[in-house]
Amino acid sequence: MCQIALSIPDEVLYDTKMSHEQANQFARQAVALGYYTQSGVSIGYCSQIAGMTEEEFIKNVQKIYPDVTSSKLLRKYIGYKATVISTYEPK
Repeated sequence: MCQIALSIPDEVLYDTKMSHEQANQFARQAVALGYYTQSGVSIGYCSQIAGMTEEEFIKNVQKIYPDVTSSKLLRKYIGYKATVISTYEPK
């Protein structure tokens, strides 16, 4: 398994009022979301990266991309051809 170290200035943690653990979780979720939306990595792997269950990861994607329906996520989750989520552009 690959491990990546990331340096975040203390000032950023102070400004965002995040603990080291919260910043770590935030980074893991951001990486997982990027892999899912931009590279088509499976929900299973992305949920592992994010440190979430698959259901939690799906809910997180829906929170960030509210126009993505459950059916699109489900079709992608079970392997059927689905609309690529990375084509969504926020308004």
